[in-house]
Amino acid sequence: MDSFTFRSPSKQSTSSEPDHHQHHQFGSLIPRLGKKYRSLSFDSGLLLIVNQRFESPTRLVMATSALNSDRKIVTGPAGYILEDVPHFSDYFPNARTYPNPLQNNAAYSVVKQYFVDEDDTVPQKIVVHPDSPRGTHFRRAGPRQRVYFDSDDVVACIVTCGGLCPGLNTVIREIVCGLSYMYGVKKILGIDGGYRGFYARNTIDLDLKTVNDIHKRGGTILGTSRGGHDTTKIVDSIQDRGINQVYIIGGDGTQKGAAVIFEEIRRRGLKVAVAGIPKTIDNDIPIIDRSFGFDTAVEEAQRAINAAHVEATSFENGIGLVKLMGRYSGFIAMYATLASRDVDCCLIPESPFYLEGKGGLFEFIGKRLKESGHMVIVIAEGAGQDLLSESNEQSTTLKDASGNKLLQDVGLWISQRIKDHFAKKMTLNLKYIDPTYMIRAVPSNASDNVCCTLLAQSAVHGVMAGYNGFTVGLVNGRHTYIPFYRITEKQNKVVITDRMWARLLSSTNQPSFMKHDDNHEPNHSGGEAGAMNW
Repeated sequence: MDSFTFRSPSKQSTSSEPDHHQHHQFGSLIPRLGKKYRSLSFDSGLLLIVNQRFESPTRLVMATSALNSDRKIVTGPAGYILEDVPHFSDYFPNARTYPNPLQNNAAYSVVKQYFVDEDDTVPQKIVVHPDSPRGTHFRRAGPRQRVYFDSDDVVACIVTCGGLCPGLNTVIREIVCGLSYMYGVKKILGIDGGYRGFYARNTIDLDLKTVNDIHKRGGTILGTSRGGHDTTKIVDSIQDRGINQVYIIGGDGTQKGAAVIFEEIRRRGLKVAVAGIPKTIDNDIPIIDRSFGFDTAVEEAQRAINAAHVEATSFENGIGLVKLMGRYSGFIAMYATLASRDVDCCLIPESPFYLEGKGGLFEFIGKRLKESGHMVIVIAEGAGQDLLSESNEQSTTLKDASGNKLLQDVGLWISQRIKDHFAKKMTLNLKYIDPTYMIRAVPSNASDNVCCTLLAQSAVHGVMAGYNGFTVGLVNGRHTYIPFYRITEKQNKVVITDRMWARLLSSTNQPSFMKHDDNHEPNHSGGEAGAMNW
């Protein structure tokens, strides 16, 4: 007989009698697990649920973590694991539910199946062997048959935090449109200026007219900022304003803040849903296929690379050097290089390089100029920071308000080093281009607009269905609800032992710049989602 085991985050009872409070607390969880489960018994804080379909043990475990006090882990046959997200029914067992308004929505009348099946999950890893375990899954995003909010009672708010990124206004617009058109919500607030706007500024009323054409503009109409996270003040503001839905748009630091806000809301026993929409132009958030704004950034980077190529080819021994975004991850530089085909050398944070000596960057530059008479170099902002610190005999430990290490300008530094090295050997014409803020400030392109729309709608569906404390993201082509702790536990980085980096090396024909004593771990991800291994 198969079973789920649900472990309470609270202290286990020492009594041999069943804990009826726990039975009350978890009773509403059973219907959400699907029709194939029925309750069997309680024992020391464990809710045992019988799985009537499978033939091997299946367990749902709620464990303890530092960031999320509850981790809902479902294990099933053949190595199946579901990393589930919190739900209102976990701690509001008697919460009232309502029929989903979408069943009466004319736009959905042509859809054969309105609602996502409760048992639908999405695998994190899709490249498997015949004997591979089924592996980790995430709950599939989409509308459910029952919702946990009466549309007339909803007071939603949207906040954007951190740096600018193409698509921010599109996400704002589509959250407003999704709440209004699909669920009939009338009260939507914008938080002005990031997290500190919760307690330091007035809110902005958002409606369909306000957001009508904001997707055509760059930046964010709500304003943004780094830092300013004061959990107590933020949750006090949420409570005082009667807000019961919070949509937080930002990168990994912002999502960490969202997780803390969610925990404080739950500690206070408030029926408030918190959902994150991941935003990072660097594409350095793990698990998800890609973050919104990335496609636009790669497309815009082409303009700078094209300009560098024109400059380089127009002068004898011309070098066009372009610095692109990528503090810790070189995805923009790598994809822009592959898309351009005019780049001779791409330098990223994940791939160490050295300047002088056999096999170094200077030797390669000299060789390429001798062969072609010109050269284009793309460098990510986080590349070569160790060399720069050694050269300046200093290592900066300064950080910005978001906790990111303040980087020295590697573009200017390496431009000067190249000029100094070749000064007595040949006449160089080096042009340095830094399009960073031009790329961040543009509106999203068509691909990212669609991406933003689906992310926003998926977040709205999840919140209305009672899911909470999650980030929405695309995993292997399907939108999912991912626990906050999985998004914030590490950063997504280019794996230089993967085929994608090999494709780049074969495109540029550059050396790997690895010294013999460089020790790089082989990649065992097997095509893990988020690695963008195509």
